[in-house]
Amino acid sequence: MWREYFRPQTLDEALLLLHQHAPEARVIAGGTDLIVELDRRLRPPCALIDITGLSDLNRITHDAEGWIHLGPLVTHNDVVASDLCVRSALPLAQACREVGAPQIRNRGTVAGNLITASPANDTITPLMALNAVVRLRSRRGERRVALRDFYLGVRKTVMQPDELMVDIAFPAMRTDQHGCFIKLGLRRAQAISVVNCAVVLTLEGGRCHDVRIALGAVAPTIIRAVEAERLLEGQPLEASTIARAAHAAAEAASPIDDIRGSAAYRRAMVAVCVRRALERIAEGRAREGWQPPALLRTPHACTHAPQPSDDGVIRLVANGREHVIANPEAHHKTLLRLLREDCGLVGVKEGCSEGECGACTVILNGQAVMACLVPAPHAHGATVTTIEGLSRGDSLHPLQRAFIETGAVQCGYCTPGFIMSGAALFQEHAQPNEAQIRESISGNLCRCTGYYAILEAFRRAAQTPAIHEPA
Repeated sequence: MWREYFRPQTLDEALLLLHQHAPEARVIAGGTDLIVELDRRLRPPCALIDITGLSDLNRITHDAEGWIHLGPLVTHNDVVASDLCVRSALPLAQACREVGAPQIRNRGTVAGNLITASPANDTITPLMALNAVVRLRSRRGERRVALRDFYLGVRKTVMQPDELMVDIAFPAMRTDQHGCFIKLGLRRAQAISVVNCAVVLTLEGGRCHDVRIALGAVAPTIIRAVEAERLLEGQPLEASTIARAAHAAAEAASPIDDIRGSAAYRRAMVAVCVRRALERIAEGRAREGWQPPALLRTPHACTHAPQPSDDGVIRLVANGREHVIANPEAHHKTLLRLLREDCGLVGVKEGCSEGECGACTVILNGQAVMACLVPAPHAHGATVTTIEGLSRGDSLHPLQRAFIETGAVQCGYCTPGFIMSGAALFQEHAQPNEAQIRESISGNLCRCTGYYAILEAFRRAAQTPAIHEPA
């Protein structure tokens, strides 16, 4: 899938590698889009530059001028877990909460979402409404680009092949500013937007100022509903004004017909989503439905492992046992195939190989991830737990016992993924509530439709005081 795999330990080293291997190089952090494209041969083999060893790029900071900065390694779940982002960039936190499923949000980065440049990507819309600016660096120098100028078309940006996005910055919302993100998808999780919108505005004396309405999945790039913004400027946020603005936002859209919805449907839904966002802001309900999420556990220190050796040897600890894989071909596999083919851990199932089904869920350095989206070299020096490593001798993990007692296994193919997602959940929440249980398995699919028994197994396990840590 890739020709060479590099793990630079400094930013300068990463920029040098980009310079040396451009244009046939790709930077990888989460890899939740890139690995699928390479595996499906939608991209030619290339050099991969894994920047996850650059720990100073994974921070969320707030500077003296009131700007929030996201490093290029900040994941969607990092944003969701950030009190600063929830308080001062709520539309972005709401959008990050809607991306994929917990296993995807644990690895996928905001920077990667921006660079992929799909008009349906969730985080672009709120960052556009927040007036975000990105910083691009290469060995030739550095430049700042407003996000509104970053996109040239579908999956096209102004980035040059040797550039690395090193910062995403935007002004923190003030106390008189309000914002909301709304997404319409075909299901609650693992869904690409049919339509999404983000609204940010200032309320002074009950009237709107500095209104920004961004729309996603309705044009070749994320767009601003300029006429809708103009209609709201200086006006009270009341029903008639909201209705006119929602209609104007729909008129700004130029959607297409595709498998997820017709152009007419999308245009109608723009009006609905914008109206709902404005109503929530007007009624003080912008944070409606927000609650502590599941599966945000901080990864262990071994996430930033040293670069694999030149001969392709990969060393990792799986279920408490060290594995040394000297097979050169292993260097070009996903973690899923490495675990199955080189470590003999066949409990990790291959269902879709694109992060849709969750059957390959494992715990990597303390976090639930989909092994089909992780390059095997990334796991060098890592600690991995699979379904084979949950029990303690003859003592099953309480969730394993609960699956047996409730008959939550049908064909059984999806079962290891569900249990591993649950094991990660119970690491973080000893007695999770119903919402956390459902969210934790939102990235796991059961084709036998055994969800009622699966949920009952989770509830039963949640009442067991002896939830234990994986190996």
